[in-house]
Amino acid sequence: MKDVSAKQKKQVKKPSTPMHIAIAGNIGSGKTTLTAILAKHYGWEAHYEDVDGNPYLNDFYHDMQRWSFNLQVYFLNKRFSQILEFRNSGKTVIQDRTIYEDAEIFAPNLHNMGLMSTRDFETYHNVFDLMGKLIQPPDLIIYLRASIPTLVQQIQKRGRDYENTIRLDYLKQLNQRYEAWATRYQSSKILVINVDELNFADNKEDLSKVIDRIDARLHGLF
Repeated sequence: MKDVSAKQKKQVKKPSTPMHIAIAGNIGSGKTTLTAILAKHYGWEAHYEDVDGNPYLNDFYHDMQRWSFNLQVYFLNKRFSQILEFRNSGKTVIQDRTIYEDAEIFAPNLHNMGLMSTRDFETYHNVFDLMGKLIQPPDLIIYLRASIPTLVQQIQKRGRDYENTIRLDYLKQLNQRYEAWATRYQSSKILVINVDELNFADNKEDLSKVIDRIDARLHGLF
């Protein structure tokens, strides 16, 4: 992973008021990598998805039907708590994955695949609807769009044991839901980055293009 140049660092524009930036994208799209890069570049406070400390994730990938509801409620609670902290911190923060992805993509997909019962899904969504009335959306969502081959390549590259059992049809259905969600999302600004075309993790020029686009969205240039 390459860092931004000294010239770029001198040109960093920081928001005049604290902001909440969130990165959305399928499993393996590069959310954590971009979160770390942007946090360092802009001096933002980074908040990552709780993977290592998640008590349900390993069980979920081995038995999705049994653990789907538990996992989604765990994520929902974690992200809701994070959002409340963000707005009270007085800092600009960047978040790895949003609360909307859990409710609009992962939970409906599990329900549609028969991996979450209708009873559990309705209970989950009732809780999300209540939380949604108590939070503000991010000021900017950066959606990382990636094809299935790119996702698989990056998942294999990071080598997490519990991800070895992820099914291709699961990734494909998530991708379809991500595209539909990104198209209809209107609660705040959204910026789409095509990961197949912009290798921000290893290519300095591609990273510069991503940063330029983020600056334009944050500072109202388009």
